[in-house]
Amino acid sequence: MDPLSGRVALITGAASGIGFGIAQACVAAGMRVALADVRADVLKQAAARLGEAAVPQLLDVTDRGAWAANVQSIEQQLGGIDLLCSNAGVNLFVPTQEATYEDWDFVLGVNLKGAINAVHTVVPRMIAAGRPGHVVLTSSVNGLFTGPGAGVYATSKYALVGLAESLRADLKPHGIGVSVLCPGPVKSELFESTAAVRPPHLARTASQPVVPPGVQREDTPIFRTAPTGEEIGRKVLEGVRSNNLYILTHPEMQAAIRTRFHDILEGRPPSPAIIA
Repeated sequence: MDPLSGRVALITGAASGIGFGIAQACVAAGMRVALADVRADVLKQAAARLGEAAVPQLLDVTDRGAWAANVQSIEQQLGGIDLLCSNAGVNLFVPTQEATYEDWDFVLGVNLKGAINAVHTVVPRMIAAGRPGHVVLTSSVNGLFTGPGAGVYATSKYALVGLAESLRADLKPHGIGVSVLCPGPVKSELFESTAAVRPPHLARTASQPVVPPGVQREDTPIFRTAPTGEEIGRKVLEGVRSNNLYILTHPEMQAAIRTRFHDILEGRPPSPAIIA
């Protein structure tokens, strides 16, 4: 989808981190941007930083009833949505077998149900508009490979990769591209925002701190070398312009990805399978 100037973008989880970085890139490209987030105070600050091109929309992505009203408001203020970035997400670190039902409901509710709500509400409107458009779903490198402690999070992110791959095939005849963003660690407030948006009725958790007590996040090796949300945002728009299915941001993750797909191929049958 190019050129981007004059188009309208809707970005969820846009008040900070990757979402705000995507919004910065969109504004720099001349787009008008709807910033959607559930945190009113942070959202207001984000919109002020971006200026008149950005319109804040208070939205809980898990609230299906709120989606239609928010999208209608965006269309009235900015016009039809050309770029949908379903980016809102939360994280969790816990051994899979120890996760509470509330952990599962919280993470799947935001990461997966939030994306489903976005697609269900916005994509039919994009098709009806008859214009070229694009959808970006934010997954993670943990949607391509995973390890201990990431089971709940990875389940949601693997699902988003499958959703994006299927949606891309479905929307190709309509001239709407689909990309799945699979970033590694980013300098963002993901863990802080996760705690801030977790509802009281899902408070029971077995989650563990990713950064040990007494250690500043900025002092950890991963955080020191991580890209910023703004850098990720620029990569996202590069992927949108090129209509890339996968938007990968961390070259150092290629070895782990190769290992996973090597293991998949090693499990293949020695001869073509015959399906009765």
